[in-house]
Amino acid sequence: MSTISIHRTELLRITHNRFRQRHRRTIPPWRMTINSRSSDTSKKEDLSVQISKSSAIPQVDQLRPDGLRFDRLQPPEPESVHQDRLEFGRFVAREAMLDEEYWTAAWLRAESHWEDRGNERYVDNFKRKFAEQEFNAIKRRCIGQKCSCIVAVKKEERHIKRSVIKSVVGTLDLSIRFFLQGETFPGEKVKSQLFCSINREGSSRYGYIANLCVAKSARRQGIACNMLRFAVESARLSGVEQVYVHVHRNNSVAQELYQKTGFEVKNLKFITLKIDVS
Repeated sequence: MSTISIHRTELLRITHNRFRQRHRRTIPPWRMTINSRSSDTSKKEDLSVQISKSSAIPQVDQLRPDGLRFDRLQPPEPESVHQDRLEFGRFVAREAMLDEEYWTAAWLRAESHWEDRGNERYVDNFKRKFAEQEFNAIKRRCIGQKCSCIVAVKKEERHIKRSVIKSVVGTLDLSIRFFLQGETFPGEKVKSQLFCSINREGSSRYGYIANLCVAKSARRQGIACNMLRFAVESARLSGVEQVYVHVHRNNSVAQELYQKTGFEVKNLKFITLKIDVS
């Protein structure tokens, strides 16, 4: 049994002559008795504990998509033979094949997106949510559409076993698109009718590269350049004659990278770069 006393002993009153007078008035204290052993109190205590536990920050495992094996080892070379691939140094550029590779590509993009905002509050939770949404978006784009997720992975080494997650060090998206009626480059604002059509003639197809990023630990090793070369060659094999990419006007490093690979500036307003692959 526990008792709580509540006292209210002082009141304030303003008289007509604008002087404040304090009148001390004693009010009998209120007494409230709580039986901590009662069933109602115990139920409230249990409820408060359950709420506090459920409001805790979710762990990484709770945010990962179901069905992924994050301890899955990189498949041996015979199992991962792919028709199109580009080997360079200790790495290989090819299309992603496993769900774990799609997830790692999504996580690399989340890391790149939040790279300059590491001091923000709850940044880790934002990155996990971003990666989960990007993973689902990649799966939707690459299934039944002319889009592919290209990854750079470490080559298999003798006596060294790596998980799939630790093998992927870079990623980008390559999609085959069509110009809108009147467009000469992607995103061009043209005066058109209320309802514009898509020109599906052979010459109106083009390749589009997006979401290029490389893991911090693997930069300055030519991974981005070689992934771009592989993407451009894949687009050429698909029958397109031009490949485009948009770059932020303040991202001088990315602009230099694309121009080094052979891209030329097509439009300065949107910083659109183009490379002819015919």
